[in-house]
Amino acid sequence: MTSPAERYAASKRRAARVAEFPALEDFMLDVGFDLDDFQRSACEVLERGSGVLVCAPTGAGKTVVGEFAVHLALRSGERKCFYTTPIKALSNQKYHDLVQRYGADKVGLLTGDNAINGDAPVVVMTTEVLRNMLYSGSDQLRGLAYVVMDEVHYLADRFRGAVWEEVIIHLPASVTLVSLSATVSNYEEFADWLVTVRGQTEVVVSEHRPVPLWQHMLVGRRMFDLFHDADAAKKHDVHPELLRYTREMERRLEFTDRASGWNGRGGGRGRRWTPPPRAEVIDRLERAGLLPAIVFIFSRAACDAAVQQCLAAGLRLTDPEERAEIRRIVSAKVASIPAEDLSVLGYWEWLDGLERGVAAHHAGMLPAFKEAVEECFVKGLVKAVFATETLALGINMPARCVVLERLVKYNGEAHVDLTPGEYTQLTGRAGRRGIDVEGHAVVLWSPDVDPRHVAGLASTRTYPLRSSFRPSYNMAVNLVGTVGAEKSRELLESSFAQFQADRSVVGLARQVQRNVETMQTYGEDAACHHGDFDEYFGIRVAIADREKSLARQGVAQRRSAAVGSLEKLRIGDVIRVPQGRRAGLAVVLEPAASGFGEPRPLVLTQDRWAGRVSPGDFGGEVEVLARVRVPKNFNHRSPGARRDLAAQVSATGLDRHPDRRRSRNRGTPGEDAEIALLKVQLRQHPCHACPEREDHARWAERRHRLLRDTDALRDKVAGRTGSLARTFDEVCAVLTTRGYLSADGEVTDAGRTLGRIWSEADLLVAECLRQGVWDGLAPDELAAAVSMVLYESRREGEDRASVPKGPITAAVDACAKLWGEIAADESEHGLSLTREPDPGFVWPMFRWARGEPLARVLASGHQYDADMPAGDFVRWARQVLDLLGQIREAGAASPSVKETARKAVTAVNRGVLALQGGL
Repeated sequence: MTSPAERYAASKRRAARVAEFPALEDFMLDVGFDLDDFQRSACEVLERGSGVLVCAPTGAGKTVVGEFAVHLALRSGERKCFYTTPIKALSNQKYHDLVQRYGADKVGLLTGDNAINGDAPVVVMTTEVLRNMLYSGSDQLRGLAYVVMDEVHYLADRFRGAVWEEVIIHLPASVTLVSLSATVSNYEEFADWLVTVRGQTEVVVSEHRPVPLWQHMLVGRRMFDLFHDADAAKKHDVHPELLRYTREMERRLEFTDRASGWNGRGGGRGRRWTPPPRAEVIDRLERAGLLPAIVFIFSRAACDAAVQQCLAAGLRLTDPEERAEIRRIVSAKVASIPAEDLSVLGYWEWLDGLERGVAAHHAGMLPAFKEAVEECFVKGLVKAVFATETLALGINMPARCVVLERLVKYNGEAHVDLTPGEYTQLTGRAGRRGIDVEGHAVVLWSPDVDPRHVAGLASTRTYPLRSSFRPSYNMAVNLVGTVGAEKSRELLESSFAQFQADRSVVGLARQVQRNVETMQTYGEDAACHHGDFDEYFGIRVAIADREKSLARQGVAQRRSAAVGSLEKLRIGDVIRVPQGRRAGLAVVLEPAASGFGEPRPLVLTQDRWAGRVSPGDFGGEVEVLARVRVPKNFNHRSPGARRDLAAQVSATGLDRHPDRRRSRNRGTPGEDAEIALLKVQLRQHPCHACPEREDHARWAERRHRLLRDTDALRDKVAGRTGSLARTFDEVCAVLTTRGYLSADGEVTDAGRTLGRIWSEADLLVAECLRQGVWDGLAPDELAAAVSMVLYESRREGEDRASVPKGPITAAVDACAKLWGEIAADESEHGLSLTREPDPGFVWPMFRWARGEPLARVLASGHQYDADMPAGDFVRWARQVLDLLGQIREAGAASPSVKETARKAVTAVNRGVLALQGGL
């Protein structure tokens, strides 16, 4: 027990703290629990009047600091606080939390869909809404004292990150900024930048997880700790028992492979390994007391399949009371969805899984279904959720356990390993504060997962924040219109992107210096007493460069020949596909479309495959070998029609494989004169006779490679210094050429319209409005036509999506032509800002706006193996709604287009979309 003197000293310290931080003491009485040290430190910084950057793990309670900023604003009586979040779902959640504490009269909400009490002293909003306010000089900024930027690490997001930097740079100096971030390894660098643009900013960092996290691996049916204890975790030392068991498993697999006579070719050593069924994994977690769990699977289809596997295995994780509560929650969420739509959406199968305590969670699901899963999971009713990684970025949905099926994910371009930062973010969901004593992360073992690699991921705390900031057309006209071109350039130079680029230049310059010193030693090692070895090696390099150049020319000529000959093909021409999966004879069903990308004629092979071929399938000119008659209304989707026509192709008697000898002998030219001359010079050089010539050459080759790398580094240094200002100048040059900025740098009327268009395709939308591309369209046609500037297929397709005939075709072609002109302008200025429009959503949008049923709409999606997922449809259709709303208000749009956009909004905003309006 403490002495009276110690108790007296403690009470004096408390009294001093109350005197120094009275607002914090009031806030703590209101909160009703003791603050952690990092929360108290950050709040004290705020009450002293400084900005603050708080970095702490997921679930550590960073938002308390943001709520204290709200408390400070309300306590003063005349000041405002804006609370920004990256996504609407988080904004809604935070709005409801603050309304519960402070009352609906004091809190507002502004998102793309909602405007509630926007003049309140505390307003929750998405970051984009605040950015738009700053550019338009909104009256709502008057009296603004605090801005909370929740999840500020989103500024690394490739698509939306620039918005965070725009807000941080443009906020008035009188506003105190509260930045809340996940744990990042370069927080000092980020804080240094905040000080340069915002003034006094202190950093408060906590790496302490409020709920300890234990790491495990599930090997078959056995669960192992990844580390023996905390000390082992710090040293990355894997549990010896786990290493022993995984080695034994690998030996058993190899023995099984040998016993079965499988030699392992073409499949890697894990070919015969089958992971434990998902239902068994969940059952194992339940027996270990580790539910509720989130199982991360990096594929939507695999998430849905996992639920089906659990149902097929008879898994049931809920009791009758829980099932009744799940039914009540679900009924409220889907009450307004028509019954015929529910059956299309697979409602009954989804509900069956939910009632058994198992569900999927991914972007392809209808938002109402996702919300029901989230609410049931947070209430502990659903025990296992199979999710894609988007859940790790979403709303607060912690679990007792997180399972990772694989440590590889598809990033949209290739399959890549998880980074330590991604691993930390995913496993950060494990452990519910106030509920669980500890959280658990489980990685499923397979022969290609080394426990030591998992240990490295689990122990590494490298999650650097990298800026994704780049000037856009909308940003350029808004900056120039607000502060003028010169000041705009200065503002861009003050971005975090330029701050990082300038710092990296120092490291690059050091590397250049080290390379120069190394090259000198390589040069000494390459010296030859017979003569100038640099000169001799230069001749060898010239020969190699010339040979590469000739090879490239040959490839380009062969591709050009393939393109030209494909464009000339007619229906009924029989050709030979020389390589790839479709190798063999084929007949042309539909010639290549002209004027849109490379030629891709539709063909039927003698193996009955119908599809489009491209120049890449051919090694050179495509030769017409024969002709067959193709029936007038030939349907290539009919198996019978394909069989009959393929038989006709085979009946031509032509060999399906080309004559290799003839193609090899064709056109072998004599040796190039330039190469022949260089070889003579090489043989006559004195160094050619040196017995140590090849040793000298190895050192010269190293020096040559290092010189090439050093030149590339020098180019990087030159490119990064002032790089954003240069890009901004090129963006302004494109805008001046197209009439959005005047010759003397003023924003024109067209530029003001562009400044109010918030879309990745901002310039293309503005051009479509100016050129009247969408004039004269009906409401359903307008909704369909604008979708192509927004939509992006999830995977590259072989062919362009079809579009409805008539006015829509003309609008789609005109939009594609405009994009081509913009892309040419950008290419001239070294830019690549406007993505090619994608007509893959035109049919679904057209059908929906015409009032057709959801089943027919989802069946018309392009580039999907089955129907378009409802979640994808809702997400893209919402973006179409948003853009139609902008067109309705756009200054450059004609009155008729504005009226059509208004009608189109009404036509599109129905059914499953109208239900989601308040999200």
